[in-house]
Amino acid sequence: METAKLTELLRESKKILLFTGAGISTGSGIPDFRGPEGVWKRRQPVYYQDFMRSEAARMEHWDYKLEGWPAFKAARPNATHEAIVSLERAGKVQAVMTQNIDGLHARAGTSAGRLVEIHGTNTLVECQTCGRRSAPEPHFVSFRETRRPPLCECGGYLKPATISFGQNLRNEDLERAEAAARAADLVVALGSTLSVYPASNIPLLAANRGAPYVIINRGATEHDELPEVTLRLEGDVGEIFPPAVQAALAR
Repeated sequence: METAKLTELLRESKKILLFTGAGISTGSGIPDFRGPEGVWKRRQPVYYQDFMRSEAARMEHWDYKLEGWPAFKAARPNATHEAIVSLERAGKVQAVMTQNIDGLHARAGTSAGRLVEIHGTNTLVECQTCGRRSAPEPHFVSFRETRRPPLCECGGYLKPATISFGQNLRNEDLERAEAAARAADLVVALGSTLSVYPASNIPLLAANRGAPYVIINRGATEHDELPEVTLRLEGDVGEIFPPAVQAALAR
């Protein structure tokens, strides 16, 4: 069975690169923003350049973030996040690279040294001038009450510490992810359509070196037909991955 092959690969590997997307967090109540019910079907994304030069764009961005904040705030890690932590505690994880901005990997217990949040995090707000970071809740409360996009003490624009459209990824995050891909002896993509670049190139860096490449997702991904893919499992990540990890770690 294909799931037995997944278990075997997890058991044999010692430096796993885990690449995670929105499909692992829907089980925690976080909507897939690209899905049929997603906010991106109802709102046009605000580009970073517009955010920096337009008060109306800043209001639109904060409105969008405010709409999703209750779901992010209430979300808790699920079995997939916990399975990844189990692999790390067993000494098998090189890195966890996530496209998700929900902070659930960190909340589950993935260590900061292993975690690369390539698209940033919704759990912090960041000044676009001085870089100071702070907790988001007071800023959401202020925006809800005043309808004014918050400002930093330095006068800079505050924005949730996520990578917006048109905003460059952080070089240090890319470098950490690429280093993990060069060291990995297995790469597993979980719950991602692998359609957002350059992030989705990272698994291929490992696969092109000869590391086995596993994709688990409900629905098609952009890597499905690539010859580098060792194993493709269709279905709910939460139903497939945690049992495989449990079996791989059983003694």
